Amino acid sequence: MNRQQNPLSRLMPLLGHSFTEPELLQQALTHRSCKGRHNERLEFLGDAILSMVIAEALYQHFPNAKEGELTRMRASLVKGVTLAEIASELSIADYLRLGPGEMKSGGHRRESILADAFEAILGAIYLDAGLDVCKERILFWFASRLQQITPQQQKDSKTRLQEYLQGRRLALPVYQVEETVGEAHNQHFTVSCTIEGRTAVQATGSSRRKAEQDAAHKMLELIQHEH
Repeated sequence: MNRQQNPLSRLMPLLGHSFTEPELLQQALTHRSCKGRHNERLEFLGDAILSMVIAEALYQHFPNAKEGELTRMRASLVKGVTLAEIASELSIADYLRLGPGEMKSGGHRRESILADAFEAILGAIYLDAGLDVCKERILFWFASRLQQITPQQQKDSKTRLQEYLQGRRLALPVYQVEETVGEAHNQHFTVSCTIEGRTAVQATGSSRRKAEQDAAHKMLELIQHEH
């Protein structure tokens, strides 16, 4: 079946909310590439609600965590890849309304489109039923992730490597792009991470930042195993 023609009545049970105003849900699923009222305003609203609810949950769950730790945990939970994962779990892709260009290019699988639609759905639930209902849905969808997250795990690899080296008064790492391959829209970067007096390690990623993080992770594991 055409994913733009799937009845919303099939999606509502997956969301755990039956909309009094189904047009809100339809708007939440409408990408700006599609004619009609699109979901960007709802996304704006949902983003703010999600950030507040997750911030409150972390504040309550981690009474001893510092502000920086809470900020990093929240960023990890509300980042695009996490929201896209939840959107996929809810089969939201099957109900997206996309313009012809986005349909042809596989927009229903694009992480950013899925994440934006998920936030827009939160905004729609809030307008349809209020904050308490929206909060209940957010906490339900994020329950396992909130249970698994810890303050210590949220520092990225480059930060952990730097702190490890600083704590031992060792030279800080140097990152260098060794190779870039692919077209502008689909590039892969190979980055080296070098610490004075040690063999460099390399990692490849779809962005320079990801490659640097992976290289830092490899270097951290290497030097930790040496001590």
